[in-house]
Amino acid sequence: MTTPFEAADWVVMGCYVAVLFAAGWFFMPRKTETARDYFLAGGTVPAWLAAVSVLSATQSAATFLGGPDYGYRGDYTYLGSNLGGLIGAVFVARVLIPRFYAMKATTAYELLTARFDARATRWAGGTFLVGRVLAGGARVYLAAIAIAMVTASRVDAASIVAAAAALMVASFLFTFHGGLKSVLWNDLVQFVIYLGAAIAVLVYLRWSIPASTGEIVEALRHAPSGIDKLRLFDLSLDPSKPFTLLAIVTGVSLLYIANNGLDQDTTQRLLASRDAKTGARSLYLSVVATVPVIFVFVTIGLLLHIHYNRPDLMGGPVAAAASTFGGQKINIFMHYILTEVPPGLRGLVTIGVIAAAVATTNSALNAMSSVMIQDFYRPWRERSGGASEKHFVVAGRVGMAGVGIAMFLMAVLSFYWQRYTDLPLLEFALGVMVFAYAGLLGVYFTAVFTKRGSTGSVIAALIAGFVTVVFVQPAVAHAIGLPTVLCALSFPYQLCLGTAVAFLVCVAPAGPVRSPTQDSGV
Repeated sequence: MTTPFEAADWVVMGCYVAVLFAAGWFFMPRKTETARDYFLAGGTVPAWLAAVSVLSATQSAATFLGGPDYGYRGDYTYLGSNLGGLIGAVFVARVLIPRFYAMKATTAYELLTARFDARATRWAGGTFLVGRVLAGGARVYLAAIAIAMVTASRVDAASIVAAAAALMVASFLFTFHGGLKSVLWNDLVQFVIYLGAAIAVLVYLRWSIPASTGEIVEALRHAPSGIDKLRLFDLSLDPSKPFTLLAIVTGVSLLYIANNGLDQDTTQRLLASRDAKTGARSLYLSVVATVPVIFVFVTIGLLLHIHYNRPDLMGGPVAAAASTFGGQKINIFMHYILTEVPPGLRGLVTIGVIAAAVATTNSALNAMSSVMIQDFYRPWRERSGGASEKHFVVAGRVGMAGVGIAMFLMAVLSFYWQRYTDLPLLEFALGVMVFAYAGLLGVYFTAVFTKRGSTGSVIAALIAGFVTVVFVQPAVAHAIGLPTVLCALSFPYQLCLGTAVAFLVCVAPAGPVRSPTQDSGV
């Protein structure tokens, strides 16, 4: 089906490695004295760099591979989901970021110490760690598929393990010494590389289609399936569709609130600015910048639809797109890369996948380590007599090694998990994140908007949100006999349901608690 990497591909790969090492050396901070320096880059990050880093951290290999797949299968409604991103950004910028800065928080979960106690913070941090290991491992797996296919011409357990291990080692090396500051500048380099690779593919693909732009637009408006593939918003009420307008303003908005305000992976960047206004501006900039990036990836999918399904516009018969490779399901973009992308460009696309994966993974490593050290290890160590700031920097590096191993194991597990689901890659990656977010959203809505709840109800709500999402997974829902409508819920509605259950559990007790506005100084 494909030929192995050729000389031009390996040259491109070698240049990529050289650029990474040069950038890593150039941008590596020479002194990292405190945990704040290591985890928040000393609080000196400019808005534009934080915005690029947020965008780079959230646009993973799932977007690189899944965005074109979504465009090929559907339309521009995934691009329309950025409306949910804007709604989520407004909430985080106006409600959460000011509270975090008023507390001088290092992690998003310290708010719960002021509202409840340290035990609530540890449970929320633990929920994040579990969810991020699941989601981060799934993203590493998706990138490993592409790398194994293109470089090794096979997809089996051994090739996935090798590719996932290589990604984890690369990500660890680029964040180990300098912490968040290294991550931020590395994210900038990776962002330029993977967006450049996507644009190169888009230009090559458009050049290969002999039809005029007007003919392509008309063909997309009247696709054989009867769908207007240029549609931006789906107004249907089908709960099985993930990007209808109703799903966007409800579940997708909740997803962005959780990702930007409650997921330390992203929130860490917003807390690394000099003040709350700069952090909020970073978030708005990232939302705006996301739109053209998603447009590029979805448009690749739309052009692939023309390439494989409109022989009248291609000037003759077109090759059929295979759905499997070596026994592994593949999407349309991977098929195109494997069969039709020329040497050199194939190498560029491969490093684009790697760049997206490394940018996301090193972000997750640093974020998870910050939660482990600041919310778990530091309080324990200080109760035991304390330690120097340098000690906590070293502990952060050790913590990254631990969470890196956990993410690697999850990537291997995902190899078997995704083989038994028909979800597209994009929905698979986003759906995994819902497990942790449901409980966190319910708890934070309670903490910010009510004076109810207790540490016990926080713990119960985090568990209830997680379990609710488990129960509405299609296989589980069918097995336990839930109503038909609950057996096919898309991930936005799963998140809505899990959040509602968690909120009701968390607000149940009305014990005396402190107001978050009083304790945080807001």
